[in-house]
Amino acid sequence: MSTLICGSIAFDSIMVFRGRFKDHILPDQVHILNVAFLVPQLRREYGGTAGNIAYSLKLLGGNALPMATVGNDAAAYLQRFEGFGIDRAHLREVPDSYTAQAFITTDLDDNQITAFHPGAMSLSHLNEVPGDGSIRLGIVAPDGREGMIAHATQFAEHGIPFIFDPGQGLPMFDASELDTFLAQSTYAVLNDYEAQLVVDKTGKTIDTLAQKVSALIVTRGGQGSDIFVGGRLLHIPVARTRRLVDPTGCGDAYRAGLLYGLANGMDWDTTGRLAAVMGALKIEQSGAQNHTASRDEIADRFSESFGFRPW
Repeated sequence: MSTLICGSIAFDSIMVFRGRFKDHILPDQVHILNVAFLVPQLRREYGGTAGNIAYSLKLLGGNALPMATVGNDAAAYLQRFEGFGIDRAHLREVPDSYTAQAFITTDLDDNQITAFHPGAMSLSHLNEVPGDGSIRLGIVAPDGREGMIAHATQFAEHGIPFIFDPGQGLPMFDASELDTFLAQSTYAVLNDYEAQLVVDKTGKTIDTLAQKVSALIVTRGGQGSDIFVGGRLLHIPVARTRRLVDPTGCGDAYRAGLLYGLANGMDWDTTGRLAAVMGALKIEQSGAQNHTASRDEIADRFSESFGFRPW
């Protein structure tokens, strides 16, 4: 089954400052702040919600179709997709623009200063969800505001089931817009903080929100995740991890597991546990797209954590 992944493609430039920001920022002088930090460590990672989800879904053997807008600096990213066999048909290059990118500086206390340039992502609404029957499942992940609105509407109009995943884009939408997204979508996934924010914005309880979709998934980090479905609450435990390295992109890997389970008709207990395994595999590596595993290895890790194999 072809799964359309509407979201962002981005580069993440990650730098480490071997000091502490607090030692260089004078609280009584912030009105004339002018600082520079020497960052001898720098790495550039491939990221963005569409890219991350597509990468993990491809590891599972799913037919991942990322849909995003990129700038004219995206050649290396596109070649990477080609090398992995990820379909590039729905990636649009926007002339005279940069691909979305984040510049993240972390100090020794794990404080972060981030600058984000949306670039071509702001024009994601130029892409359209195909209505020709080629797409059977989708996700609207964090992307340009107008693109998220347009793509949710197009999925609904074409009768294509999809996951609404607002993520870090959640603050862009008011209560009415969130109600519309939930009415259009088949499933919704939020982390625990986002779930509380939606409750606060809409004035509706989590149980009421869950009734608007076929399934509402709330991830809770080290406490696992909860799936509200059919009037039931399923608690999904975390999968075993061998080391904790970097949580960046864990949510996207989890979502890839959800999409694979939905596309292949798995029950929710198995789908949630597969999602947990994908998140565990990701957290063991730095960056959002550096974890690797074959389908057999994924099944082995699933069995280690939950006592049965998903396939």
